[in-house]
Amino acid sequence: MHTAAAETVQPCPECGAEIRTDARFTTWCAACDWNVDPERPEEKHGRLARARRAQARRHGERLLAELSAGGDLRARRDSSAVLAVALALVVHALTLAVTAGGVWLLVRGWGGWGMVPGAFLLALGWSLRPRFARLPENTPVLRRADAPELFALVDEIARVAGTRGVDAIAVDDGINASVRSYGVRGRRLLTLGLPLWEVLTPQQRIALLGHEMGHYVNGDTRHGLVVGAAYRSLTTWHYYFEPVDHDPLDDTGALTLLLNLLYVLPRLLVRGVLAVLDRLTLRASQRAEYLADRVAARAGSTEAALELMDHLLIADSAAVTLGREVNLAALNGPRRGGASADLTDGLWERLAADLASVPEHERDRQRRAGVLRGHSVDDSHPPTHLRHACLLIGEPAPPAVTADTEREHRIAGELAAARTKVARQIIRDGY
Repeated sequence: MHTAAAETVQPCPECGAEIRTDARFTTWCAACDWNVDPERPEEKHGRLARARRAQARRHGERLLAELSAGGDLRARRDSSAVLAVALALVVHALTLAVTAGGVWLLVRGWGGWGMVPGAFLLALGWSLRPRFARLPENTPVLRRADAPELFALVDEIARVAGTRGVDAIAVDDGINASVRSYGVRGRRLLTLGLPLWEVLTPQQRIALLGHEMGHYVNGDTRHGLVVGAAYRSLTTWHYYFEPVDHDPLDDTGALTLLLNLLYVLPRLLVRGVLAVLDRLTLRASQRAEYLADRVAARAGSTEAALELMDHLLIADSAAVTLGREVNLAALNGPRRGGASADLTDGLWERLAADLASVPEHERDRQRRAGVLRGHSVDDSHPPTHLRHACLLIGEPAPPAVTADTEREHRIAGELAAARTKVARQIIRDGY
């Protein structure tokens, strides 16, 4: 765990300005940004991933510029969204055609060799089919009867967002939170990552829930049922057309080379369709994030929403702390079927104290490094510093929902069993 360390003072080797250093963190200069980002993260492999990130940054900057000039970010279905749905339906029609072709060949060639391509196409069509998400397994899932106070808080925040609450809440070990639909009836699932939830203040938690509820009212075409399923089908196609590794049984490599040559055109076609779908949905997806941030600010206050983003910037520190806890547990004794109480008790309190000990100058460094990196949660999100700037436009929003100490205690009690289970899973399985 990070413990308080004495600060030392030294001159910056670049500009000579006075630097206050802490042995636990990177030494850098706030005056000239010397050493502000000494370990730039590795670029994601693949041109498609790099292109998505660059495109996300460009669109994020354009939307922020529009908003700064008095533009309107309200969710709406434009021509790009309509074209994206149309393209997604074409993708689904191809899946249907593959499946129908498999059935036709299987029936026509019944009892003969014609069944082989028929069975192959059926299996292919099955792997490409649209899927309805299910509730997660091996993860605590709470219903209204299990956590009435937590669900009541989510309902209150959902009303601020202009939508309804959720049907289930999953609790896992992610440093994140998310919402999605599951099942044929499109029920709503909220997933709370305890490593994030436990380090937030009550008001920051309200902002987090506000952001997630905001996703149900922001018109994000990309994560809708039709387009989202098309994305999954296209990524499956792309996986099938990846270059084949050299087969040890193929001495000359001729067969592998031939297959890879045959895969080039379909792989480029799939990449092209993915790129078009990205371009059609990216603006709506970016706008959705900005709108969700505004709901977070309305629910928990602009201040809490900004503080939440700062926590996301230092999320790596939470992962390091949990990894250290796992290593200490391994050194203290062998892992058995369940981790002993002395290894898991206080895990979340130690994590919260660890992140609270991160000094402001390190948080400032992370903010500046995030600007240089274009830090974002994933390839579809606007860079975090642009989201931060968007929240600073206009008057700060006061909280529509405020934290109540008694309610917080009741919610903590409802999450107690999940906290213990997730802590045991982390200590037992690693992080």
